Amino acid sequence: MARMQWKHSAGAVSSLFLVGFVAFACGGSSENAPAAKAAPGDAVSLTYPSLPVAANEEDTRCIVMRLGNDKPMHIGSIHNTLGPSSHHLVVYRVNDTVERTTPFKCEPFVDTLDPAKGSPLMVTQKSDDVLQLPAGVGFTIDAHQMVRLEMHYINPSSTPRTVTATSTFTPISDDDFKQEAGFLFIGNPDIRLPARKETKLGPTYFEIPEELENVNVFAITGHEHHLGTNVQIALATGKADPGKMIYDVPNWTWSEPKTEVFSEPIKFPKGTGFQFTCTWNNTTDNQVSFGESANAEMCFFWAYYYPSQGARVCFHTSYIQKETGGRDLCCPGDVYCNLIGDYLNRGKTPGSP
Repeated sequence: MARMQWKHSAGAVSSLFLVGFVAFACGGSSENAPAAKAAPGDAVSLTYPSLPVAANEEDTRCIVMRLGNDKPMHIGSIHNTLGPSSHHLVVYRVNDTVERTTPFKCEPFVDTLDPAKGSPLMVTQKSDDVLQLPAGVGFTIDAHQMVRLEMHYINPSSTPRTVTATSTFTPISDDDFKQEAGFLFIGNPDIRLPARKETKLGPTYFEIPEELENVNVFAITGHEHHLGTNVQIALATGKADPGKMIYDVPNWTWSEPKTEVFSEPIKFPKGTGFQFTCTWNNTTDNQVSFGESANAEMCFFWAYYYPSQGARVCFHTSYIQKETGGRDLCCPGDVYCNLIGDYLNRGKTPGSP
């Protein structure tokens, strides 16, 4: 599609990406660095500093800051707010030892494949987004926890803009904490959208990995970019089973996708999985393929669950093992994981042309 032709609704943010996400490095620090600040009560907030964005500019930049908590905490909710031109924000708990408070260029999604570097906690596409974890469930953070805020922004206008964001962490008491929360990102990157045509990908079946059998999924968000028209997700017993719909949002919109929070968490017994479908309307004169840029497309969803078995970024792709219907893979842990970062950032998938 032609670059920068779409516009946000007021304050809206879009897309993801993939999860799995902590970023590579290059950048610096600032004497006028933003400081972590205490929020009302026991909550602690971080602010992504105001960043000027030129007309027709798209990029991903990160900061790394100490959260400012003087003791370990169990986080029961995270509240993110994003300004105009923010595309999405990924919040990570990381193991960095040096703050980097001036926004620096970073590669999205890659470092999450290495659990030694940290893990994603929340992805936000909306201008105002709250993740409320179930009673007794939380994300555990160390005293003076280092947090990475990964901002993907795009300014499709003809005038400069400024992007910013805040992330507020509210803890629960140690006595109330029972289960550690986890993060799961699943999708199908086999996207080829012909010009001037509506396209559907799926249903794609992804069987739950053994280590995630019988975990409790308590919230799901569907994700596409601006040509996306819907994401539907079902709990299924196999490829031939259409499944029971668990994410089917009326009037779903790519720019403000609903996070479906389940009153009763959904379990995935052995041999079951997600059956998911994505649809698009390519109104441009160009073929559009998979990619992290807002001008490419995605078919993903992220899920929050407990008890945590670690963060996972998972795919089904027909570009691997085509003769048997494709391949499921989850990172970290799969032999193809070392290729994914490169292919994601080039808008391709392992084995694709």
